[in-house]
Amino acid sequence: MIVPMKKIALVVLEKERKEALRRLRKLGVVQLEDVQGASDELQTYRDQSNKLAKAISLLSDTKVPKKVLKHQKDLEKDAALELAATLVQQAEQKKSCYDRITANRNELERLSGWGSVVPEEIAALAEKGVYVSLYEIPLAKYHAIGADARTLLVNRDKAKARFLLIADSADADRPVGMPPEAYQVVLPQKSTAELTQEIADCQKQIAAIDAQVADSVQYVDSLKRYVPLLAKDIEFENIYSGMGYESKAAGDDEAALPQTSVPLAWVTGFVPVDDLATLQAAAKEANWGLAVGEPSEDEFVPTKLKNNRLVSVIYPLTDFLDVTPGYREFDISGWFLLFFCIFFAMIFGDACYGALITIAGLVALAKSKKGGRSLGVLVTLLGLCTMGWGVVTCSWFGIEPEKLPPLLKDISFAPFSAAKSGSPDVANTNQKIFCFALALIQLSIAHLKCMVADRRSLKFFGDMGSLFMIWGMFYVVMNMVVDSVRFPLGITEHTLFVCDFPLPFICLGVLGLGFVLNFVFANYEGSVGKSILESVKNIISVLLGVVNQFSDIVSYIRLWAVALAGAAISSTVNTMAGPMFGKMALFVFGVILLVFGHGLNMILNLLSVIVHGVRLNTLEFSQHLGMTWSGSKFRPFSDK
Repeated sequence: MIVPMKKIALVVLEKERKEALRRLRKLGVVQLEDVQGASDELQTYRDQSNKLAKAISLLSDTKVPKKVLKHQKDLEKDAALELAATLVQQAEQKKSCYDRITANRNELERLSGWGSVVPEEIAALAEKGVYVSLYEIPLAKYHAIGADARTLLVNRDKAKARFLLIADSADADRPVGMPPEAYQVVLPQKSTAELTQEIADCQKQIAAIDAQVADSVQYVDSLKRYVPLLAKDIEFENIYSGMGYESKAAGDDEAALPQTSVPLAWVTGFVPVDDLATLQAAAKEANWGLAVGEPSEDEFVPTKLKNNRLVSVIYPLTDFLDVTPGYREFDISGWFLLFFCIFFAMIFGDACYGALITIAGLVALAKSKKGGRSLGVLVTLLGLCTMGWGVVTCSWFGIEPEKLPPLLKDISFAPFSAAKSGSPDVANTNQKIFCFALALIQLSIAHLKCMVADRRSLKFFGDMGSLFMIWGMFYVVMNMVVDSVRFPLGITEHTLFVCDFPLPFICLGVLGLGFVLNFVFANYEGSVGKSILESVKNIISVLLGVVNQFSDIVSYIRLWAVALAGAAISSTVNTMAGPMFGKMALFVFGVILLVFGHGLNMILNLLSVIVHGVRLNTLEFSQHLGMTWSGSKFRPFSDK
């Protein structure tokens, strides 16, 4: 269930607001509304947190022997923050070194044809009245330089000639006889020898930094331990500096102020009704002002779910998917768990796969700490469900039914088992019908829940119409997808009569009645006429809604299709590996192929569960419930 929330406003003395927040955090029952604080202390905490995150990332990316990772050392908080700041500074220094190395190498590459270049020597010549410039020109054009240009050839190669241009002044114009192909080489800021030495110095500095970082890996666990502590500090200071408060005006004499002018501070938030008494007792003890009311319709209220232990095992999955129902939506945790287990079992569809999953779940359960066993229980439950479906369908590692022991075939369920029914087509057809039956059941549950929620409104009949459309459309799907002979839309020798009426006409009549009810009452908000007018205005969407009823039911066939693909992969792997077991030399390769093939198939099945099994709950089922999963999980202001 979704726990009802109360909106609260807490008023305290301004001078006591920090202590009040500490006590409120210790209670851990209120989620405060978002505030945007600003203070020097808050900025300090945020800077420390950023440096800590960068340092952890830097250390995590550093490759060191495993023994270093196993033997971690502890650091006090101040030392850990200082180490993080040092590591971030060193990372910046390292980046600066790489930038200088790149720049210097580019300079050396640019001057590579000139040999050793010393700008100081050229500057010394200029002091003596000899102004020298470096020039390069295509080799074929060197002899085209006019006589008015005084040049000194330095060297030449197959492509270029390098020469010095000698002038009488620093601002002398370019000689008239200088070909346009000649271009001046800009002198470097440092000599080539200095550039080379600086590269070597930077490389040494980088090596020293790398050594220091590698040595600091032994403290990475200590740094990680302070991340949540800093997050709590940031949360507290953000609320403290962002909460509303009034301060004494400048120049006021506090002793002369009336009692009603004592500066106050306040904060607002949400508290579950189960914890309201705890908050009221604390407010009375601390002399806080507490106002309690109902959240308004336009307020975004956090969602707190409360279910029994069995239903709660679905929480690791919903937390992983980051899906939370809105405060005013339905809590479908129980139905989500039930149908997800069925979908998971059908997609994996193999008893041996289920056994492996069960073992993994039991191992996780044994290693998990008290209070964190939900994941292990969920995996074990999914494994057991998969084993059950594999037993029913006689699926054991994709082995052909005729090669299985008679006992495994005898305990299978004939309508779903090709081994017992003797016909894969019959088993596949019955599994398709089962998929559509699941669609009928799950989507009917959705509309029944909507009918209960709208029982005090005429919108109830709109929900009933949607339910009738699902029932009628189910028969249409059976006709168009499963078997048009067994499920005819007209009257044939196979038509089933109910109370002297042919079943196809009953189903189509239910579908038509559902459409009419939905058309008239789906948009009811106090006026039937306005509801009908709204449906007329959106007639295209209304008609597409009928098509969506069909497509949503057909969508459940994905369970059968994905399971069939997985079974085909299992059979192919067995076929490939089978001949290898006849030869001793290939036995090991056969085992490797089986492990790899079935392991890969299980991974693909897991991805299919996430894509298809989750989708049927969070999309098809949820759409019929009118859910958008737009909620935010209740996160109380707490020191835990």
